[in-house]
Amino acid sequence: MKKHNFNPGPSILPKIAIENSAKAVLDLDGCGLSLLEVSHRSKEFQAVIDEAVALFKELMNIPANYHVLFLGGGASLQFCMVPYNLLQKKAAYLETGSWAHKAIKEAQLFGPVEVVASSSDKNFNYIPKNFTIPTDADYFHVTTNNTIFGSELRVDLDSPVPLVADMSSDILSRPVDVSKYSLIYGGAQKNLGPAGVTFVIVKEDVLGKVTRPIPTMLNYKTHIKDGSLFNTPPCFAIYTCKETLKWLKAQGGVKAMEEMDIRKSNLLYDAIDNSKMFVGTVEKESRSRMNICFVMKEQYKDKEAAFLDFAKGKGMVGIKGHRSVGGFRASLYNALPIESVQALIDCMHEFEKANA
Repeated sequence: MKKHNFNPGPSILPKIAIENSAKAVLDLDGCGLSLLEVSHRSKEFQAVIDEAVALFKELMNIPANYHVLFLGGGASLQFCMVPYNLLQKKAAYLETGSWAHKAIKEAQLFGPVEVVASSSDKNFNYIPKNFTIPTDADYFHVTTNNTIFGSELRVDLDSPVPLVADMSSDILSRPVDVSKYSLIYGGAQKNLGPAGVTFVIVKEDVLGKVTRPIPTMLNYKTHIKDGSLFNTPPCFAIYTCKETLKWLKAQGGVKAMEEMDIRKSNLLYDAIDNSKMFVGTVEKESRSRMNICFVMKEQYKDKEAAFLDFAKGKGMVGIKGHRSVGGFRASLYNALPIESVQALIDCMHEFEKANA
């Protein structure tokens, strides 16, 4: 049976990226050594990381005064590294979900944090609007896509202070004006690569302004100086990111990804909106293209477990909603083919026809 992978992360990857990474595990580009055993100081791996950085810069049109880093620790470590490196007097945050909340909690260890707006009052089912970014903040932090709750901020904000964004789950899904941001970060395992590596895009002039001493491994300047090779990096994960970026370029780049992501998400949202049984959980103007969250209408709530079993029998993987929201969540990352979206819709129609 064909599997349709809607997992929120670690998530689906392009088949060719998996295949090429598997080949590299046996022999890295004909060097006679496995990717898992080659030295990260070798010319063979240097070529890998150089290509990954170059592809990232090309696909995202990253300006020259920015650095691309591949680090460990996940986005969760960035919740700490960002304020460690940037927070001197005060930080400002937009609270739009669980990960934003966790980022705020970490930043509060380093100084005052102003939450300029929050959607917690409605269980994070919308993106706040009409908020004012304080001009006395050292930076303003946003989480562009909320994997758990299914909301997304697709606007590159004009900020009077350095703008920082967690783009873990929507990186490379739309064109981004990187010049409006001072720092962009994210775990790779949702739309770029496997678990184990974190990307950071950081503007040179935002660093070096805090007076506190920063531990070596938590200082962005350390990793800039050594090209992400200060210590042994997650070599396998970086290689797979490189292969995913190659695949993305071959598909037509970020703009082509955005067009396909719009098609896929519109297809599923239309099915939900026209359903007798299912209903979306996020305000329409805030809906994510990456993570589509929906539940059973009240009169069918008792059939949620039955639908999950039915869907599993049809090859649907990873559609159970997070416990904070319940119901269902379909993650439509770049590598997910539109055929899988249609298969889920057909599954929903079949179950509804038999049970509504």
